[in-house]
Amino acid sequence: MFYSGLPLPRTAAALGLLLPVTSLPVAAHDAKSGWTYPLSCCSDYDCREVADAEVLERPEGYVIKVTGEVIPMTSRRVKPSPDGVFHWCSVAGRDDGATICLFVPPRGF
Repeated sequence: MFYSGLPLPRTAAALGLLLPVTSLPVAAHDAKSGWTYPLSCCSDYDCREVADAEVLERPEGYVIKVTGEVIPMTSRRVKPSPDGVFHWCSVAGRDDGATICLFVPPRGF
């Protein structure tokens, strides 16, 4: 039998504290249309769908209207949108937060 050196009540208490934490699933939240934002883009609340009018396409890149931030089209933060609409992930989900990811719908030219 394994003995940790801790008295049994302490060992049981430590396991009791660890098991609930380790058994929780790690999951990102879902877009309205049902796809799941990648964990690298959100912390369960950072991402949301935004209207086309909130993101401007300019020669220098995508401009987030509310912040004025410019995201170059070649940035690794720009990702294809699985549902054809813009989704913006900002730090702490704030309207004035820096962009973590920007999901962009496909454009036909």
